[in-house]
Amino acid sequence: MKKRIIYIIGTICLLAIVLFFMLRPSGESSAAKAEEPSGHAEGGPKEVELNEAQYKASEIELGTFSFKNLSEVIHANGYTKLPPQNQADVTVLVEGTVKSIKVIEGEFVKQGQTLATIESLEFTKLQQAYLESKSSLDWFSEEYDRQKTLSAENVNAKKMLQKSKSDYEGEKARFESLKKQLNILNLQGEGGAISIMSIKAPISGYITAINVKIGTTAKLGEPLFSIVDNTKMHVDLLVYEKDLQKVKPDQQVRFTLTNQDNTEIRGKIFSIGKAFENETKSVAVHADILNEKQLLIPGMYVNALIDVGVNKVKALPEAAIVQADGREFIFILEKIEAEKSHDEQSGHDHEDEHEHTEKAGKGYHFQRIEVKTGTKQLGFVQVTFLQPIPPDAQIVLKGAYYIQSHLLKSEGGGGHEH
Repeated sequence: MKKRIIYIIGTICLLAIVLFFMLRPSGESSAAKAEEPSGHAEGGPKEVELNEAQYKASEIELGTFSFKNLSEVIHANGYTKLPPQNQADVTVLVEGTVKSIKVIEGEFVKQGQTLATIESLEFTKLQQAYLESKSSLDWFSEEYDRQKTLSAENVNAKKMLQKSKSDYEGEKARFESLKKQLNILNLQGEGGAISIMSIKAPISGYITAINVKIGTTAKLGEPLFSIVDNTKMHVDLLVYEKDLQKVKPDQQVRFTLTNQDNTEIRGKIFSIGKAFENETKSVAVHADILNEKQLLIPGMYVNALIDVGVNKVKALPEAAIVQADGREFIFILEKIEAEKSHDEQSGHDHEDEHEHTEKAGKGYHFQRIEVKTGTKQLGFVQVTFLQPIPPDAQIVLKGAYYIQSHLLKSEGGGGHEH
């Protein structure tokens, strides 16, 4: 009996030792997991803090999403164009020698402003003829009045009156013609003959070409200057036959310059061509430009979207999207901490008085939000948020990759920023 009791006690002790070692690793693992920070858990929220210097250096731009029609659109290419009434070549009606040039290329001129002066003996001859015609007209006018008086008194024959009237009307026509020629040439018929004439700008705009120099002979039909008025710039878009029936006047157009940045320029269709362009199956669609006209010159190539529907989606610039672990994210500004000292930010005490007064600046806290993207057009991408965000949330539109790299560096360094 005594041996049996000892055997039972020994068995119980052995089982207790086995259970102790079996349960001990599980307890330590649970404790380790309990001590692990929640910020590093898989799938947990990712937050990044930038100090003021980092924030400024990264040139971050904040904003919100915009509504874009990225689905019901027609893609088109084209170029900027000026109507002919906003372009001018300056020529002369009488040949002469260029005496002075008053403008340079690229200069803005107003309508009627003097561009150059030319000298010609033809000007003096024309003025001489004008003055002679004026004198003759006065004599013919007086003679005609005298013949009318005599005819009324039956003193002379009607033949004399008719001749006097014919001479007077002929000289009057000649005088008016010479006067108009002087006006066209910007010359004055009174005050003595002059040999120099001013060449004036027919429209307001910018000088794009000067084809003469001092001493050059200005010839008939050869342009001396070229002027363009870019305020009436529009866009000619080439739309193919299969899409033509969807295009209508007053539809909105969005386009970017092919060789420039991705700044979006808006326009509106005002006319649709009635014939194919250059033996192709495309028709020119004319769109007025609603903004940024002063930055454009004729002949710039554009990529455009013509909005043919009304379906609009939330969109962000492509630069706002970052990719990590096969997923897509954006960053939003969560909060801005007020300026604090270096000691307060680090949580350490220092005896050096200078270190107590050193300022670290404001702290900018960003949170990473997962999104799904859709259609991409003209530098914008359709975005669907996978979790709700505040309606007034400030989204990082530019600089998102800088914040993402800072996040990766922080995680790689054990959670400390360097």
